[in-house]
Amino acid sequence: MVPSEERPIFVATHPRSCSTAFERVFMTREKDLCCLHEPFGDAFYYGPERLSSRYEGDHNDAISDREKSGFHESTYNSVLEEIEKSGKEEKRVFIKDMACYLVPPSDHPTFENAVLTPSVTPSATYNGNGVLTTRNPTVLPLSILKRFQFAFLIRNPRKAVPSYYRCCIPPLSEMTGFKYFMPNEAGYRELRILFEYLLKEGVIGYPSSQTNGEANEEHSVSKNVCVIDADDLLDNPKEIIEKFCEMTGLEFDEKMLEWGAHEGCENFNKWKGFHEDAIGSSGLKPRTKKNIRTREEEMQEWVEKYGEEAAGIIDRTADENMEDYEFLKQFRVISVLTLSIGKCITYHPPQMAIIVVPYPHIVISGCGPA
Repeated sequence: MVPSEERPIFVATHPRSCSTAFERVFMTREKDLCCLHEPFGDAFYYGPERLSSRYEGDHNDAISDREKSGFHESTYNSVLEEIEKSGKEEKRVFIKDMACYLVPPSDHPTFENAVLTPSVTPSATYNGNGVLTTRNPTVLPLSILKRFQFAFLIRNPRKAVPSYYRCCIPPLSEMTGFKYFMPNEAGYRELRILFEYLLKEGVIGYPSSQTNGEANEEHSVSKNVCVIDADDLLDNPKEIIEKFCEMTGLEFDEKMLEWGAHEGCENFNKWKGFHEDAIGSSGLKPRTKKNIRTREEEMQEWVEKYGEEAAGIIDRTADENMEDYEFLKQFRVISVLTLSIGKCITYHPPQMAIIVVPYPHIVISGCGPA
């Protein structure tokens, strides 16, 4: 495996998770980072190996949409070649992308039995040691997934789903090109599937009480689970970004939290309409007001904005993804500004606990079985 400090950072997420604002933080590091914006979406939506049904078909509209994108010949292998080429610029690669681009969607024939994309080397189904891997729910071989240092970004689906719905209806759909809402694009199921597979294969791991947070050959700090919740990011950006940098081997600089509006956003053009707020932003500061609403208030707002039928679709889609969100949320990096000092929280799946201590600002350290 490539040393952790050299591996590309791969922030896996789902749509409308505040991920582009998160990405803009790291775009300020242009001297030592090469940021790639959602590269696998090219192959997922438009290329000959596409998994999405959004632009599927041989009718003129679908063909025209794929060709106009400029990515109608993109394959998963060509995306990997682009990533490898970017890594040769003496900069570390930082990727922000959707996990759903790597896992077949629910309306795809390989939904329950993913197969590697044709452009990927067949021999890569082995783990690099000549041992056949367990069932892989993604379209990339484990040997390739191991090349990345993964982190995860999540957001409550009752915030992310209505935001995504808005991008798929007029007037915004005229910019995005997404002319209808597809509930299976919410992305939480695929994010959890990827997370659990990487955990099972040891690509990421639970914090270990044996290492006291120190890296060694058997358990590197860089392999620890790193999950960021958008609410925590928006409440305490400095602390969350600082801990993220520590966990991914980057040097934190408070200047990363400020940038010029519209600067360096050319790569966002392929997804017009989705990133306008992030493009026009000039920094990441703690939000001064948190809008907390009841389900009834949320439904009322959605009905007023989109109509009763659409509000029902949004509500059902959010609820369908809540279990996966809550599962991933158990592993999130937590700020000491969020929790009282010394409070012990249990991670239910591994039955491990974390202790939040004064220094560093955000700490995840194993303390044995809870």
